[in-house]
Amino acid sequence: MARAGVASRRESERLIEAGRVALNGAPVTHPATMVGDKDVLVVDGKAIAVAERTRIWRYHKPAGLVTTARDPEGRPTVFATLPKTLPRVVSVGRLDINTEGLLLLTNDGGLARYLEHPDQGLSRTYRIRAHGIVNQAEFARLAQGLTIDGIRYRPVRAIIDSRRGTNCWLTITLNEGKNREIKILLEYLGLSVTRLIRIGYGPFELGKAAPGDVDEVSSPRLAALLPSYFS
Repeated sequence: MARAGVASRRESERLIEAGRVALNGAPVTHPATMVGDKDVLVVDGKAIAVAERTRIWRYHKPAGLVTTARDPEGRPTVFATLPKTLPRVVSVGRLDINTEGLLLLTNDGGLARYLEHPDQGLSRTYRIRAHGIVNQAEFARLAQGLTIDGIRYRPVRAIIDSRRGTNCWLTITLNEGKNREIKILLEYLGLSVTRLIRIGYGPFELGKAAPGDVDEVSSPRLAALLPSYFS
């Protein structure tokens, strides 16, 4: 019902509890009732269209694309480059124009909001190439959290994967995701980010997908990854 735009998930539950929802002529008694393409769902005597099943895709966003449908500056956008075979989708959050990697796309706006909401506490993991001298003691402070220009940044998990001269590769996992958080944290430690690739969002991983690849997560796999959403 939420997918069909009738009401929010909570309001839909209240409609069901009030006996105002029927499926194929019988009252619906439980919010988890499955509705098929050929079923007739009625709310207050009015039939509603059954929404398409929830789907989600993993997209390897290349650098240089804006995560928006239209850009007033005329820059190339993610949605203009997606395969025409995809239905109408929305992104789960955004990636900056120069950030690469995992961007989740879904046909379910409710799922997008669910995955974005801070209450879910979903982690975001990034591979970062940075320039500068890594001070291990300073770097370790990331695990304690930092206050920069009066803004408190929560602890993040950070690993130095490799170093060569003044260049290094890092893996950082955070749960909050303030605007430009990684660049701000690393700049505070004397490092400048030269490449930023998101490789994980909650239970979803980029894997070996090449830039521009779009890969749908199967329905059974999606239900297994997000049991609380589909319960």
